[in-house]
Amino acid sequence: MEPIQVGLLGIGTVGGGTFQVLARNQEEIRRRAGRGIEITMVADLDTARARALVGDRAKVVGDAREVIANPEISIVVELIGGCGIARELVLEAVRAGKHVVTANKALLA
Repeated sequence: MEPIQVGLLGIGTVGGGTFQVLARNQEEIRRRAGRGIEITMVADLDTARARALVGDRAKVVGDAREVIANPEISIVVELIGGCGIARELVLEAVRAGKHVVTANKALLA
C-alpha cells in the first residue's frame, strides 16, 4: 500500500523536528499503522534553509498554496503559527478536502 503523503507548512524548529521524527520512525509507523506516512512536500519562505534541512527527501516550495493544491497530498500539517496566514491556509486546505493537523493554539482559540 502506498504511503500517505503529507505536506508541511513551515519548517522552523517544530517543523524540522516533525520532519526528522517521521523520517526516523518510518518502519515503526508502517508496522503499527499498516501504512507509511511520508512528508513529501515542504513549504517555507526560506527555501534555502528548508532544502538544507530536508535534502532530497521532500520537494521544497516557497508558496504553501502549492502544497494545498497538490492532489497527492492527503494531510497538511500547519506549523506556521499565529492567526493570519495560518488561518487562511488551514481554511483553504479544509476546503480542498485535506486533513489538517495543527497545534496552533491561537488559531484554534
